[in-house]
Amino acid sequence: MMRSMPALTSDITSAVIAAGRRHSIGVRSDGTVVAAGSSRAEECQVQTWEHVVTVAVGNVHTAPNTGRSHTVALTTHGALLATGWNGDGQCEVSSWTGVAAVAAGWRRTVAVLEDGTARAAGRPNEGACNVASWTDLRGVAAGDWHSVGLRRNGTVLAVGNNRRGQCDVSEWSGVQAVAAGYLHTIALTDRGTVLCVGDHTAGLHGLARWGNVVSIAAGSHHSVGVTSDGRVYAAGDNSHGQCDVGHWRDVVQVSAGSQHTIALRADGHVLASGSNSSGQCEVTDWLLTGPNRPSR
Repeated sequence: MMRSMPALTSDITSAVIAAGRRHSIGVRSDGTVVAAGSSRAEECQVQTWEHVVTVAVGNVHTAPNTGRSHTVALTTHGALLATGWNGDGQCEVSSWTGVAAVAAGWRRTVAVLEDGTARAAGRPNEGACNVASWTDLRGVAAGDWHSVGLRRNGTVLAVGNNRRGQCDVSEWSGVQAVAAGYLHTIALTDRGTVLCVGDHTAGLHGLARWGNVVSIAAGSHHSVGVTSDGRVYAAGDNSHGQCDVGHWRDVVQVSAGSQHTIALRADGHVLASGSNSSGQCEVTDWLLTGPNRPSR
């Protein structure tokens, strides 16, 4: 049986983190947003955003021809804000309304609407934007070249590039959350276990041993999970220390970027490990909850 998480304040449940290719984003409990990364990067220009309830960042595996990305936020009004790279129209989402959930992949934004349907904008090449037929959704995830949808009945859909089997999710059931990386997909079940498909270099062989998991995240080549007692599992590529998280405690949320991992603690502080090439791990002075958060 899964142990329940300690009782959390409304402040901590409303704070959100997201990690991307070369930046990290935090949503404070008052709905304002903070960013870490290159101060000149458009994806970090979120200082004026307000009334944000969740955020997603465009992630892509680290390579000589990658780097630029985008940031998308869902507001309390069910609308979207976006900034950053817009080469494929992935930021052209300001007219969308009635949005319930959002995810961002490489050159792509995918949303679940309040009626359970999906909408996507961005790169069409791999078919990862072909979500118009999806219905009865409650969640969505976006990898580099594939998109994953979570239905209200706990089953899962996927479209896009499937060269490592990352879209082979049609037999999954009892799922309560999904996450997508470069060439892999993971899911959290209602039993606190983790399902996985795709490229095994992302540490998939070890995920079956995880238990009492309450939150998951997928980076480009690594996977991360938070347990019910606030500890953190990680598996996969650790070339930059992105999986050096076993000593973290009191964690309530985690996000995995291309080569770094960040976590939100119950006290509102943020932890980071991994590549800091653009300052994306400079989050230790963040306080996303409590009396120190800036006023509007």
